[in-house]
Amino acid sequence: MPEVEVFRTDVTCPRAAAALLRGLRACFPTWRITFDLDDCDRILRVESPKGAPDARAVAAVLHSRGYACAPLPD
Repeated sequence: MPEVEVFRTDVTCPRAAAALLRGLRACFPTWRITFDLDDCDRILRVESPKGAPDARAVAAVLHSRGYACAPLPD
């Protein structure tokens, strides 16, 4: 069963979100990854088909590109 991790980010620009999605999908090709920039937390949603997504790895990708990213509490 797929597992989902939801992150709060500081991404505001759709163009930046698209570039981040390309980078994340290159790193994690089997994951379903989307942004919701209209949400007040500018949500990044990551769904892994097998097991929980690696929250640290996702955050590291965004941090390496200058963006904040933190898992939302359950």
